[in-house]
Amino acid sequence: MNNKVRRILLLLSALLLISATGASLNPYEAYIDKYCSLAVEHQEEYGIPASITLAQGLLESGAGRSTLATQGNNHFGIKCHKEWKGETMLRSDDAPDECFRVYNTAEESFRDHSLFLRRGRYLPLFDLEITDYQGWAKGLRKCGYATDPNYAARLITIIERYSLYTYDIPGGYNPEETAAFIHSMLVSSHPVRKARGLHYVVATPGDTYSSIAKEFNMKPQKLMSYNDSEKDREIKAWEEVYLEEKREEAPDGIGSVTIGEGESIHSISQRFGIRMEVIKKLNPKVKDRPGTVLKLR
Repeated sequence: MNNKVRRILLLLSALLLISATGASLNPYEAYIDKYCSLAVEHQEEYGIPASITLAQGLLESGAGRSTLATQGNNHFGIKCHKEWKGETMLRSDDAPDECFRVYNTAEESFRDHSLFLRRGRYLPLFDLEITDYQGWAKGLRKCGYATDPNYAARLITIIERYSLYTYDIPGGYNPEETAAFIHSMLVSSHPVRKARGLHYVVATPGDTYSSIAKEFNMKPQKLMSYNDSEKDREIKAWEEVYLEEKREEAPDGIGSVTIGEGESIHSISQRFGIRMEVIKKLNPKVKDRPGTVLKLR
């Protein structure tokens, strides 16, 4: 069965489930529905797993809702670099007012992303199996695609949350994988991950501190205190939720960091596993807004 038929069957299965449950696509599911065919086409043409392309697009663009995506059609956070001759826009990321590429369409962004990953520094990734999404996610982080120390964990969480690995399967439709895809729309679990000796999970859309606390048989107040939250609330999608007290020092080699677009002091605290009171003590007068440089030591 060819890929086109496979994609149609996947979509029909999902739509039947949505109709039966009365549910509607959330922004992340709608993004997958919109761009899955393009991601599969690029997998066939460039050798990049469709799951990786979709997960990076979902994460980097906030399911197509970031300023870079809505105003610049940039779905992958690709910066200008010396070779870029097209339009640009400035946004705060690893440093204030960094230069990012602007595209005419989202399709141009997807193609440029595929070409970007065919560059020399990422070529070792193409020695991996097309279905090894975990290896690809870890390899992207190792090759320097993002400075976020937990970037691979976020990508893996997104792929497993929405069973994006379904789109990587060579040779066509697989009933068991489709069943997993449907099941993932109904069931959400949180694999425990570990970084710098700290155990954490990655929040998915709709999670709250009380829902995660219930899953791990914890008191919500205790989980909230670990994560510097004064009230139970919906957690930012793909943000770390620590299951123990965060550290009082930054990771080795990190002395400062810039609050990026859509970030805050709290999200920086979560990204690096540092207690909020420590960051605030080091930065007593800074404003909590994009472009602000925070001292972490």
